[in-house]
Amino acid sequence: MYSCFSASVLATAGLYPSSSSSSSVQHPTAETRNGTYYGIHQSKWHQDYFFGIPYAQPPVDELRFRPPHSLNTSWTGERNATEMGPMCYGYGPTQMANGEHVSEDCLTLNVVRASNVSSPKGLLPVVVYIHGGLFKHGAGSDPRYNMTSLLQVGVHNGQEFVGVTLNYRLSYWGFLSGEEVAREGATNLGLRDQRLALQWVQENIAAFGGDPTKITIWGQEAGAFSVGLQLLAYGGRDDGLFRAAIAQSGSPMLMWPSASATDWQPLYEAFLNATNCTDAVSGSTLDCLRRVPAATLSDVFSSDLTTFNRPNPVVDGDFLPKLGSSALEAGDFVKVPLLLGTTQDEGTWSYYGVEGINTTAEFRAMVEYDGLSTTAASKIAQLYPDDPAQGIPSTLDGRPGNETGLGWQWKRSSAYNGDKIMQAGRRMASQAWAKHGVDVYTYVYDVLFHAKWWQYGAQEQDDIAFLFHNVTLSESLSPTDQADQKKTFEPLSYLMTSMWISFISTLDPNHNSINGTKTWPKYSLAEPEALVFDVNATELCRVEPDTYRSAAISHWMELFQTSEYPR
Repeated sequence: MYSCFSASVLATAGLYPSSSSSSSVQHPTAETRNGTYYGIHQSKWHQDYFFGIPYAQPPVDELRFRPPHSLNTSWTGERNATEMGPMCYGYGPTQMANGEHVSEDCLTLNVVRASNVSSPKGLLPVVVYIHGGLFKHGAGSDPRYNMTSLLQVGVHNGQEFVGVTLNYRLSYWGFLSGEEVAREGATNLGLRDQRLALQWVQENIAAFGGDPTKITIWGQEAGAFSVGLQLLAYGGRDDGLFRAAIAQSGSPMLMWPSASATDWQPLYEAFLNATNCTDAVSGSTLDCLRRVPAATLSDVFSSDLTTFNRPNPVVDGDFLPKLGSSALEAGDFVKVPLLLGTTQDEGTWSYYGVEGINTTAEFRAMVEYDGLSTTAASKIAQLYPDDPAQGIPSTLDGRPGNETGLGWQWKRSSAYNGDKIMQAGRRMASQAWAKHGVDVYTYVYDVLFHAKWWQYGAQEQDDIAFLFHNVTLSESLSPTDQADQKKTFEPLSYLMTSMWISFISTLDPNHNSINGTKTWPKYSLAEPEALVFDVNATELCRVEPDTYRSAAISHWMELFQTSEYPR
């Protein structure tokens, strides 16, 4: 191991911007292929914002449950791009209860750039961010993905870029599956939305100062799995839509196990029953669903029917010809540089972790509930022994107390769930890229962001604030935490942000203009290493061999290519 650099190196950087406020002085414009938009000039931060730009025809009425259609209108004059578009329908009533503007007509994107700043060579690199949310929540307008501070770091480092965030169809609006859905080519609609958005960016980003030949796609959680599946789309066909990719808590494979679209037929039929579309009089059952009022369909998609089902991309023989694990093994992916990683304790996150596991019998029952056979569960129990020292999180010494309700074998079950969902996929992708001679940089985020949550460790999503350089804005940080951790959190955020921007700009995270940094090594089969981001008294990151729980993770990589746990 060796240190990355001292926290004191960044203490004098003097660039810790806060969130932006609205202050328009003039209207910047951009002339796209369809017409001209005017946006907002933010004088305080010297940035321009273009919000709510449609990249597809509204997927409503006859276009509901169909692949997205390109825009088919043009105009003269200038159209307003000063307000965020509505969020796409997701799971549950949460969005509506929070007063969010939700609509089927939601396929829009947002473009942000620094004002009056241009590359000496002309157009700037571009990053397209795909939000997470388990394929059922979220939007490009989420304030956590505000690129104001990120853009400022880029300007400060001399690596300016143009940023894009986007919406895509969520829940069963975007990931409905079944036999008829597959026959109509209407699978993986959310991924197809993303693809069309990338095509729009390719065709129009130069109007905003971006270079269409220098696009990086970046996502977190479901957004990271989306990035991975865009790398596998159509058998790994390179359509020239991006030159690099960043996957943060996700990998090029299915988020949840599923072999094909027809696996979802029982749920599809349940939806038909709930909407009186089982015996459609005219047209197909999908045609019937297209006529159901949006509010009614939203209630059905958020009902008890979906309690034990998760919206998920599927292998459809079209957009996704094969399992991600099989595609990685065969090398059927777009050969572009990749930066990917996870948090250290992914398995403790509420959507992945399973609380209340106290005995080995309960542990095995949990494994079998995941769909694994009794034989496979026995093997898993051997690979994940009841030894807290081998489990996660490391911030929890020994076992949790009974008062926590987490379970006597919390660290065992958390290691199992984290490896199953995240760590095995990350390692498998890293090995695949290295095997095919494509640059790949791997990291692990190991920071206790919430001091009082030591029993959960470095959870998923904790790194988002660091990578958007907004750590002091997090609502989840108490005033005490902010005061105690500001000295290390802000420098670490600046380091991580600078490395990501360096990768976006140069395809290498090491060109980050920070004195004292050590090299982030490329991942190799001969010497697999990951950069571990951490905060302690003397260092902010270190390089470690990527070999932890080697036997268990290798076993998962084998299971992913079988009917036991197909991913």
